[in-house]
Amino acid sequence: MNKLTHFDASGQAHMVNVGNKPNTHRIAIATGTITMLPETFKMVGAGTHKKGDVLGIARIAGIQASKRTSDLIPLCHPLALTHVSLEFQLDQKTSSITCQVRAETTGPTGVEMEALTAVQVALLTIYDMCKAVDRGMVMSDVKLLEKSGGKSGEWKAE
Repeated sequence: MNKLTHFDASGQAHMVNVGNKPNTHRIAIATGTITMLPETFKMVGAGTHKKGDVLGIARIAGIQASKRTSDLIPLCHPLALTHVSLEFQLDQKTSSITCQVRAETTGPTGVEMEALTAVQVALLTIYDMCKAVDRGMVMSDVKLLEKSGGKSGEWKAE
């Protein structure tokens, strides 16, 4: 097991020095799901929510969040993202919506946190827009699916 990189030799939290690392093309793909009542799911899917296009607004919120990750997560480096995309899969059988995010950059550190942050904020936005009719929505299974680039190379969830 590798050591935790955000702690120095004396156990103090610190920002990892990436100044000597080479710039490489980096990609991260993350996912998460929100499950809701069937009536809420139908409203979101049909686009009939009185607040507007729930998934369109969640997509923009996720993109914005990815760009603000270093403001939210204390030891994250600010990144110049080159691409962020969000896709939603609607599953009528389970009344759930899965969000998948792909984040990319060329730089000395990865984009996993940006992809994960985008997923969480997109799901939170769906919750926020629909909570007046369904406070029991559940967000789950937020995880990194894969990443590439950098010294550690490729990684895929099993």
